[in-house]
Amino acid sequence: MAYRIRLAALGAALLALVLANPASADWPERPVTIIVPFPAGGGTDTFARPLAEQLRTQLGQTVVIDNKGGAGGTVGAGVAAKARPDGYTFFMGGAHHAVAPALYRQLNYDIQKDFIPVALLAQPPQVVVINASKLPVKTLQEFIAYAKARPGEINYGTAGKGSTHHLAGELFAMQTGIKLVDVPYQGAGPMLSALIGGQVDMAFDGLGSSSGHIRAGSIKPLAVAAAQRSPSFPDVPTAAEAGVMNYQVSTWYALWAPAGTPQPVVDRMIREVSTALNAPRIKEQWASNGSAVPDLTGPAFGKFVDDEVARWGKVVKDSGVTLD
Repeated sequence: MAYRIRLAALGAALLALVLANPASADWPERPVTIIVPFPAGGGTDTFARPLAEQLRTQLGQTVVIDNKGGAGGTVGAGVAAKARPDGYTFFMGGAHHAVAPALYRQLNYDIQKDFIPVALLAQPPQVVVINASKLPVKTLQEFIAYAKARPGEINYGTAGKGSTHHLAGELFAMQTGIKLVDVPYQGAGPMLSALIGGQVDMAFDGLGSSSGHIRAGSIKPLAVAAAQRSPSFPDVPTAAEAGVMNYQVSTWYALWAPAGTPQPVVDRMIREVSTALNAPRIKEQWASNGSAVPDLTGPAFGKFVDDEVARWGKVVKDSGVTLD
């Protein structure tokens, strides 16, 4: 009798645990959605779609990419922050979302409070790229001299006001003493189309989204904003080698879950992402797009985000950039 009572009590406890975390019992039982807060074709998509396909293979469920662009990635972030925290919606943002708190007075989300950090996914360096038919320069120093002779006449495309493309351009202008005009687009995809089409002169883009166009000869790289040359583009000098010391900017991409997502699901996704990032085809694609495979998950990744928010807050303050 006592044995049956203990067994019944154990069964009740297990049932209570399952009911408390319904999403974690047999997760995933249906498709998982990753909200990408930029239009298709940009840098985030470059990494999101191969990752989604790899996760589909591992999880045995469809992983859907839902592009929700607008306002430098803040529209999609707001949608993701309010998503039901049942383990079936995740958010793939990046460095833009560490910049946003210093630029937007009334964000409808808090990247540090409304999300659970899952993992850093990729960290390709920024690259200075030009439309060679519009700018008659071959090196970074030639470009700087050309820009100094034409203050305010050269424009550069960005993925939106307050994006890392925008702040990278502001930082470059401060360090070189030139004056450029930023032209915002609704994401890196539309911005690159404008650059290739000649609607803008140049850009400070993530190597992940620019790499294919560089290989195709559609745009010309002048320098990578990294400490070392990219193995994917060994002929492209670093900014320091090209004469601009201490100009280092990377565009990073990462995965979060809405706050309140069951911890067992978060832990499972951390394990699945770690496995996915070490899959041969993912490592090959990341290398092709100029990114190493990071190893930063959970609270350690959360600390990285905190540091980035502080870092970009200082850049915004020093540059005087404001958004109307």
